[in-house]
Amino acid sequence: MRSYRAPLAFATTMMLAACAGAGGSRPELPAAGYVASRETPSEEYVIGPLDQLSVFVWRNPELSAKVQVRPDGRITTPLVSDMPAVGKTPSQLSDDMKKALSAYINAPIVSVIVENFSGTYSQQVRVVGATEKPASIPYRANMTLLDAMISVGGLNQYAAGNKARLVRYDRGTGKQKEYQLQIANLLKKGDSQANVRLEPGDVIIIPESMF
Repeated sequence: MRSYRAPLAFATTMMLAACAGAGGSRPELPAAGYVASRETPSEEYVIGPLDQLSVFVWRNPELSAKVQVRPDGRITTPLVSDMPAVGKTPSQLSDDMKKALSAYINAPIVSVIVENFSGTYSQQVRVVGATEKPASIPYRANMTLLDAMISVGGLNQYAAGNKARLVRYDRGTGKQKEYQLQIANLLKKGDSQANVRLEPGDVIIIPESMF
């Protein structure tokens, strides 16, 4: 009786080699330091759903309020109902509040401060797959891969950390690009070259090991 073990083993080997080749073909990101050499500001913050805002109207404390952005992206303050907030910077929302309040008071001065933020999806870093607690993390200036992995509790016991990939939207081309990550080397071996700088909107995908 003819044995099919050899062809099956050969086919399996070829499939694994193809998968490894596909992962290795992704470009690698330049390493980032564990601590930034200097702190630099990020892009201007855009208000997202569930953000906590403080709206201050100068000399009109009765019109000032602390509000949370509703899931529909709007806020309500004294004299101003259902003001769209999501997608605006705090300064843009301040300008819109000034226009709305101008119907009631003369030359209002309005300040909007974000006290507790969630951010829009385009300003979050999402970590999914074989991690202890997959999550969407608000992006912070100079954020690195190590920061993100600490936030999600690291890899779980089934993770193939060195086969992880980062998906990043390229605003210049309007396309997504994938990069190879070496998360296991970073967390288990302390490889500083595996710690890379993140950008708002990055998605980190961590697969499970096949074995």
